[in-house]
Amino acid sequence: MDGSHVVVDLGAASGRVMLASACADAVRLTEHHRFANTPVDWPTGRYWDLPDLYAQVATGIGAAIAAAVRAHGRPPATLGIATWGVDFGLVDQHGQLLGLPGHYRDGRPDLVDRLDQDEAYQITGVAPQSINTASRLLDERWADALAAADELLLMPALLGYLLTGRRGMAEYTIASTTQLTDPATRRWAPALLDRLGLGGLVAPVHEPGRVVGSLRPQVVPDQPAAGDVSLVTVAGHDTASAMVATPATGADFAFISCGTWALVGLELPTPIRTLVARDAGFTNEGGLDGTTRFLRNVTGLWLLDESVRTWRRQGRHVDAADALAAAADAPPGAALIDPADPGFLPPGDMPARIADYCRRTGQAAPDSIGALTRCVLESLAAAFCVTIEQAASIAGRRVEVIHLVGGGSRATLLCQLTADLSGRPVVAGPVEATALGNALVQARAAGELGGSDGSLAGLRERAARSASTTTYQPRRRADRAIVRRFGEISASAAAPR
Repeated sequence: MDGSHVVVDLGAASGRVMLASACADAVRLTEHHRFANTPVDWPTGRYWDLPDLYAQVATGIGAAIAAAVRAHGRPPATLGIATWGVDFGLVDQHGQLLGLPGHYRDGRPDLVDRLDQDEAYQITGVAPQSINTASRLLDERWADALAAADELLLMPALLGYLLTGRRGMAEYTIASTTQLTDPATRRWAPALLDRLGLGGLVAPVHEPGRVVGSLRPQVVPDQPAAGDVSLVTVAGHDTASAMVATPATGADFAFISCGTWALVGLELPTPIRTLVARDAGFTNEGGLDGTTRFLRNVTGLWLLDESVRTWRRQGRHVDAADALAAAADAPPGAALIDPADPGFLPPGDMPARIADYCRRTGQAAPDSIGALTRCVLESLAAAFCVTIEQAASIAGRRVEVIHLVGGGSRATLLCQLTADLSGRPVVAGPVEATALGNALVQARAAGELGGSDGSLAGLRERAARSASTTTYQPRRRADRAIVRRFGEISASAAAPR
């Protein structure tokens, strides 16, 4: 790797633009712009604020280009975009955007049952969820826009279009989140496209690493060199990019990519589309170089972040760091929740919902910030462990170590609890795994990493040299009682009433 690359990393709560540069035999990431990703709530629903996202991304790109010119005397070679999955925008035949992209936390009616889920899972390997693109396209609110649309663009492609004017960027890892692709062919599933009337609205799927085109001059008008920067389709789903930078060796590992969501599972060479996998809620999503991420979505730090927002609205001066510190002093095992409970999906008063869940399941509600945060962390760790055990059983795989990447790797108590409850070492980090994986795929596409250095194993070796990690050893097995109680409570909450 001998050039520099602009990394656009958009999560569901925040975004950042970074410059990746060569540093000895590693990669150095320098952040040039960070911003909140705040949705817009209108009477017609919840939407992503695309104009603000575009403006913030353009600001960051300009800062990164200026930094590269100062440091290296030339602009970055490429730019790559990774985002959350499932959401999309529609453009007409003239290239005009047909409204703002809808938000997956829109609170829309559950449309899952309008698809034949047995058939859909056998085709796509994606677990039925109301947030899936396929289900959401059944919402009648999209009918007029779909009738007028010329192309459906997932979020990396939508931003890429605004930045370059080029379309046709249906990259596989992000497309695999839609419940519209076939993981065996790594292409769209024609039967589902036809059923939803999307046959002419999606570009052909391609693998990561395609050079799309140069930035439009008007994106960064004060940087003449912007036109020399080419957009590359990286692993466009943020978790797929994070997996590129997961410093794993061998095959006997599980992963947890933990941010607003926690995606938990195994990396496999082929998908698993059995009824057992479907009934357990597992999804097959695309990874780099033909890999499959066999995983389950677990509501992640959204539970804590939304609690902090509620406390702040109530006038309590607390942030996530304060809550995590308080949790370390709270007694263990007091209360547990199932993070997958649908009541925790929409925004709102999360502490009140957690208290209500505890009362419904015969538990005392947490009575302090520390106790509630401890409840969230122990519940997440238990959900991680149950998910990993189920994935390993279904796949017939052994798990020797757990890699936890993303923002959750900063939460030391969460990492230690995961090690304790699973009885396995947890390697935490890189924190910026998505950005690092994004940069490595760009470097490979630019021809800077070839041979074994450009293999997935080679990229992971470089990632390991580029970022620090912390290993948490399991301290005791008595905490397995928490996992058993978690299962009992989750079953109790899900039982018909």
